[in-house]
Amino acid sequence: MCDMTEKLKKIIDKKDIYLDEPMKKHTSFRIGGVADYFLNIKKAEQLKAILNLAKQEKMPFQIVGNGTNLLVREGGIRGFVIKLDLKNYTIDKKENEAIITCGCGMTLSQLALIAAENNLSGLEAMAGIPGTLGGAIRMNAGAYGSEMKDIVVCSKCMDLDGNIQKLDLEAHKFSYRKSAFATNQLILLETTLKLKLGEKQEIQNKMQEYKKLRMQKQPLEFPNAGSIFKRKGDVLIAKLIDECGLKGYAIGDAEVSSKHSGFIINKGNATAKDVLELIHVMEQKVKQKFDVDVELEIIVIGEE
Repeated sequence: MCDMTEKLKKIIDKKDIYLDEPMKKHTSFRIGGVADYFLNIKKAEQLKAILNLAKQEKMPFQIVGNGTNLLVREGGIRGFVIKLDLKNYTIDKKENEAIITCGCGMTLSQLALIAAENNLSGLEAMAGIPGTLGGAIRMNAGAYGSEMKDIVVCSKCMDLDGNIQKLDLEAHKFSYRKSAFATNQLILLETTLKLKLGEKQEIQNKMQEYKKLRMQKQPLEFPNAGSIFKRKGDVLIAKLIDECGLKGYAIGDAEVSSKHSGFIINKGNATAKDVLELIHVMEQKVKQKFDVDVELEIIVIGEE
């Protein structure tokens, strides 16, 4: 471990290397065992060097963002957990629109605020989504009728050999809560978005309106990972869970939210095992009552 740490220090600052790092500190669920190495990466060149080191040392690695739709098991994660902290951005304003290019480590909330300060409309509905831009692109995040596919122009990514390539909108293969990045083994570095020029006060008012709606409908007062299941066509899985009488149902400190049954909350000391057992109950009940197979929206990683 000491030898590996020395090799890592030749690539990134010592302060960006964490050994045996509890992943509960890096997930919105506040759940998860330790990562052998948790690495903050601030430059594409660093990422390339880390990928090369992982290949040389036969080290497994996992790319993470803000951990807002992530459930990490108690066994933790072997090898490198790489957090991309790429946050630089540029804005090119034109007559009625603007192009904003941003590092994929920026959170959507930060990016929405930057857009509002520059009188740019198009991210208002995304303002309350706590994940990173990279995570939002990967899962084609959306809210209140808007999705990332509506504003993406292109993305710059890195393959596992460290080669950088640019993908146009079509190559993203966006669909409901999916994109090509779920399977193509490309790592998002930055994305270019097309936004419209607007009035700052109007943009800020819309952001506040969406924020208020989220506070009313979602259990933001508890650690959670957002919607547990994807919508199935026009079927709201949360509504089916509610009709199964599961609101408030708990296993350990993992509980189906009484405010929104599409969410599981951590009431204090929930484990991944608690959450997964609760998910299993939800899946079974929905299948038994409605003959509907559900699909996870959260990502589950780590060893048991």
